[in-house]
This record gives sequence, C-alpha cells and structure tokens, in this order.
Amino acid sequence: MSADAQLLALSGGIGGAKLALGLDRVLPAGRLTVLANTGDDFVHLGLHVSPDIDTLLYTLAGLDDPVRGWGRKDETWTFMAALKALGGEDWFLLGDGDLATHVERSRLLAAGETLSAVTERLRSRLGIGSAVLPMSDDPVRTRVKTKSEGWLDFQPYFVGRRCEPEVEALAFDGAEDARLAPGVAAALDDPALAAIIICPSNPYLSIDPILAVPGMRASLENRRVPVLAVSPIIAGQAVKGPTAKMMRELGLEPSAATVARHYEGLVDILVVDEADEGLAVPAGMRAVAAPTWMRTLEDRTRLARRVLEALGWQAGAAS
Repeated sequence: MSADAQLLALSGGIGGAKLALGLDRVLPAGRLTVLANTGDDFVHLGLHVSPDIDTLLYTLAGLDDPVRGWGRKDETWTFMAALKALGGEDWFLLGDGDLATHVERSRLLAAGETLSAVTERLRSRLGIGSAVLPMSDDPVRTRVKTKSEGWLDFQPYFVGRRCEPEVEALAFDGAEDARLAPGVAAALDDPALAAIIICPSNPYLSIDPILAVPGMRASLENRRVPVLAVSPIIAGQAVKGPTAKMMRELGLEPSAATVARHYEGLVDILVVDEADEGLAVPAGMRAVAAPTWMRTLEDRTRLARRVLEALGWQAGAAS
C-alpha cells in the first residue's frame, strides 16, 4: 500500500467497534474511515438515537463501558430513575452522559444539520482521529418479522423483547430510496482508497443494511480494491449478540462457512478464527486464520495487524 493509503471499514456496534478501535490504534492518524450502520436508529422519547454510531464514537474515544459493551463508562442513571418514577418508558436505558449525546444530536438535526454533519461534530469534540460516517443521511430502518408477533421495529425486538421472538425475515425500510452519505461516496471514490474491511458485525442486522443502500453493494461487487471481512462466528458460536440464534431461525447453519457464502462475490479475503482454520470458502475468496476473539485492547490491535498483513500491508508500516 502507498504511504497515503486510506482504509474504509464497515461496522455495526460492539463487535465491529472492537476491530475499528484496533485499526484506529495501529494506523497512522487520518487513514481510517469507519462507515456505521444506521438501520438501528430510532426516535425514543422524542430524541434521535443512533446506537451503532454512538458505540463507535464512545469506543474510539475511550469512553465506552467495558462491562456492558454499550453506553459510556462511569455512567449515572438519575434521568432513568426519575423517568421511571413518573411512569415513563424505561425499557431502553439512557444514561445521563449518553442522554447528552442524544439531546445534542436531536437539537442539531432539528436545526437542519445532516446526520453526517452532526456525527462529524461529535467526532471532533470527542477528539477521535479516524473519520466516522453514517451510511446515509436518509432514514433506513431495520424491521424484524417474527413468528409470534409479526413485524417489529428493530429496537423493540432487540432491546424491548431481548431478541426472544423467532425471526422469519428482515427488511430495511427506506433503503431503496436512500442515498449514500456524501462522505461515504467520497471515500469509495478516493484514489487513495486501498482496501475495504467488513468488521466482525452481524452480517444480517449490521452489514446488510449498509449494503442495502443503493450503490454500496455495487461498489463491492465491482471493487477496484481488495475487500476483507472478519467472521463474527467462531466455531459455530457468536461472540456476542443474537447472530447465531437468528441464523438458525432463518434456516442457516451458524458457522464461518455460512458467513463466507453470505459474502460470496463481495469479499476477497475472509478472516476466520483459528478454531475454524482450514475452512473451505467459495471460489475467488481466500480464508486466513487468526485469533479473532477480542477481549482486550491488545487482542484488538493484534487482530488489526493481522488484517493489515492479510491485505499486504506489513504491520510495521502501519505503526
């Protein structure tokens, strides 16, 4: 890769943010752009909440809660206690510090700013060196068709119902009419773009909404740079979240092999855990085994270096 090479990473929330942090730490400043899923966004208590964007912002800024995996560390919950006492909706937790993010985002959006502009403002205020972009400034909303309750919006399914209803189908409302955020289109067209990385996020809930925005899937299908994905499935199990459960309910075997087939035609390199070493992948795809379980910052930077090495960028050149 050239000295000014740029990398674009597609990410959902917790799992993707871990690798994004590793990449942010090992790459020179200003070389990484993280494209966030906004299919999880919703309006709650009159506020625009962007869970995956916020997880990325808090993680890259070192403000994330290492125990919960979401929200801010050292959070307080005075607002939620007061809201509950008033009989308000308390199924979706908003910590006091986290609430400030949603209030400020909602204020700026109401004043006419785009989600891209608001995200950039927050990124800058939090001192994050890597760029963070929403996939679109237009609303795209993930919906889940359940066997027992019909169609549910994503957050009521994911948080409110704790992913308990059996899933029959997924839809991304608004995707057909959405446009890639201007920064995303610019990143894809940047002559310095050297590779695209799909972080170990849920392929169906976090990455597919991004690919559903017109132009994104085509960019990967007609790629001029290598595309690498990291499997979120290790030895048939998801590290975190409902990925494995959902795959079974959709009639899919929870395995790195299924992830490989899902990304067939889009990905040149699939990084799998060492537990899945020797995995057979579709023609045109190469599998690389590495320790992908990221418990510590060292794990995250080590995986980031292995990803860069798989792309032909020696880790030492990125430090």
